[in-house]
Amino acid sequence: MVRKSTPNRTLKFMLILCGIWPGAPCVLLCRVFWVVSLTVTIFLHYRYFMTHVHTAEILDLMDCLSSFLAYSKIIIKFIVFWLNQKKLVEILAVMTEDWNDCTDSISIRETERKAKMSDRIANAIVTLHTMTIVAYCIGIILADVDIANTTEELPLINKLDIPINITTQSTYRIILIVEFLFMILCGWAAGITNSFLLTLILHTAGQIEIMRYWLVQLVPRKNETKSIAKTTNKIIRKHQKIIGFSKNIENLYSYIALLQFVSNTIMICSLGFLIVTAIGSPNALEQILKSFLFYTITNLEAFIFCYAGEYLNNKSKEIGAAAYNCAWYDLKSTESRLLLFIILRSQKQLTLTVGKMMDLSLQSFTSIMNASGSYLSVLLAMQ
Repeated sequence: MVRKSTPNRTLKFMLILCGIWPGAPCVLLCRVFWVVSLTVTIFLHYRYFMTHVHTAEILDLMDCLSSFLAYSKIIIKFIVFWLNQKKLVEILAVMTEDWNDCTDSISIRETERKAKMSDRIANAIVTLHTMTIVAYCIGIILADVDIANTTEELPLINKLDIPINITTQSTYRIILIVEFLFMILCGWAAGITNSFLLTLILHTAGQIEIMRYWLVQLVPRKNETKSIAKTTNKIIRKHQKIIGFSKNIENLYSYIALLQFVSNTIMICSLGFLIVTAIGSPNALEQILKSFLFYTITNLEAFIFCYAGEYLNNKSKEIGAAAYNCAWYDLKSTESRLLLFIILRSQKQLTLTVGKMMDLSLQSFTSIMNASGSYLSVLLAMQ
């Protein structure tokens, strides 16, 4: 069966589950579920922090802060997607047009190659998020907890202050299972919104590769008849479509990137603090295992956004290089002049920004890591 879209069925199903995919029949129900469940979870984190701020160990408070920020990121991401449904519809419509425009073997091969690559990345990200949740939860789920011991607070997977009197083992286990399943859903939601960005960027890169191929083949060979004006017009329209598509991605993800930039800096610092202070403690292995994959996935989230911006920027530079390297000297002056406009426009690179303030790049990722390391040093000095 010939593929006709970049997002695969898994990605589409997860976006429907998150209430993001436009036109889904159960979109309202999904949005109500996420708003209610995430709001309650965030509030219970707040209750725990306020009731334990003077009595709990700093490790527990930092753990509470990390999971609080993780859940807050998810609900804010969803709200941004829900408020920008029009842009998302435009993005999906352009992707469908691009697939319909694939009439030659090169276009089909390049578009399918990027789609398959995005499939592998999405599957890897979702798998890693699932492993992270399992590693985070497994210790408490398998622990033998004495419900009758009222002198100690019952351990939950997250640091929550639940207004329920837990008196039986079955009630306690049900709460843990509900927590675990909800965290799995949240992990998938976080992973799928990040992998969707990479899917869009890879699709853009595929269209740039197609445009580069057209530029290389622009000048006809000997004994070959070809309308240069018609081909150039097609290249310019493709370039304009790529620019508009990347602007829609930027508008959709710009403030999500700002959220990621701020929250991931705090979370990397907090989780790094948990890992460092766990070394030498009685339950060091359990605490490190619990936090390390969470720390890894938080770093990966920041890296995904920064790498996506870097990759898009570098691919956009290739358009001007391809136009310059084609055999423009064999064209008439009126024909080669059109290439000049393509070269000039490509000098303004396609970018993703952090809240319209700075470009996303690998240098931005370095800034996040440096800031997190600085805050971690301060926390360790204050301990």
